[in-house]
Amino acid sequence: MDTPTTSRRRLLQFGAAALPLAALGSALPAVAHAATSPSGATLRMPAETDRHVRTFMAWPALSSVWSTQLAGVRRDIARVADAISRYEPVVVLARPGQAADARYYCGAGAYYGIQVLDIPNDDLWIRDFGPTFVVAPGALAGVDTNFNGWGNKQTHANDAVAAASLLAQYGVPRVQAGLVGEGGSLETDGQGTLLATVSSLVNANRNPGMSQDQVEQAMKSALGIDKVIWVPGLAGQDITDCHIDCLARFVAPGHVMLDQPGPRTDPKWVAVYNETKKILQGATDAQGRPLTITELPGPDRKQTRVGTGNSAFLSSYTNYYTANGAVFVPQFGDPVADGTAYAILQGAYPGRNVIQLDIDNIAGGGGGIHCATQSQPVVPPAV
Repeated sequence: MDTPTTSRRRLLQFGAAALPLAALGSALPAVAHAATSPSGATLRMPAETDRHVRTFMAWPALSSVWSTQLAGVRRDIARVADAISRYEPVVVLARPGQAADARYYCGAGAYYGIQVLDIPNDDLWIRDFGPTFVVAPGALAGVDTNFNGWGNKQTHANDAVAAASLLAQYGVPRVQAGLVGEGGSLETDGQGTLLATVSSLVNANRNPGMSQDQVEQAMKSALGIDKVIWVPGLAGQDITDCHIDCLARFVAPGHVMLDQPGPRTDPKWVAVYNETKKILQGATDAQGRPLTITELPGPDRKQTRVGTGNSAFLSSYTNYYTANGAVFVPQFGDPVADGTAYAILQGAYPGRNVIQLDIDNIAGGGGGIHCATQSQPVVPPAV
């Protein structure tokens, strides 16, 4: 989280076909009750470490976003998709006119395969615009968090409706959240505790006129959450307004992985880390347990392959993705930091293989492997 300016991804003029924020906000449902399954059980957002049916990804579509980096970022997406397909099926969304290229570059995948779906999109960040799944015994639904381009900062006419299209493709019921947000702003232990930053959700560019309590109630209702642990974050310094998934992640209930800024990180992000650590040290989860914190140090930017020339480069190991049997994490070219990250994650996830991948092109756009993936969980057995 070294980015000093609003440059997590290249900012574009707002597309004419996309909905204005005021119109989208006025269309949001008034949420009074948690979403429930046909049996009446509360649908709850599961932990990412639970078993998956598949991983969703998206093929980067626009040269106006990526400029000369488009070919490189597509290679990175194909590399990540192939690696994940060794552990679970992968489905890649692509514009119909680009689906053939996506199929060519991604190939058939390994072991579990890669399927390309013709669903229009704008960018690759499916964690944010795709559905956030919720489950109950014998039931599955997808929560649409009303993606609005991180507060109208980027073209998103196709991304805004991709969650609904994807859910329809698989016949999964759609729950429309009573707020505007993104999947990267939501981190749960699967037992009713959610981590979130105030800056990315209690923000007039997503939820004008909504108080923190109102945003919290909307998240609890849509996601089956019992308790939200808020940390301040930092607004206006990256396009996401400081998503939680680059800052703090649940390893397991009661155990949080905290991103520790590496050498030469901008002091404002060091302050975010210090604030977050202090809050987490004094917090308890929905079950009343104190939190164990494991720190995951970032690399020295001067030692990475890209050096210090790209201020948008996201040098966060904490933006990793857990799939069936594996943890996928970037490696940045700082041999000491890369090795430390591997050792810490292998210790935190002893039953999974830690797979380090070169994703410099994706990271150069201000995101990571977690931002580029979304998991569909296995439905718990009916009782």
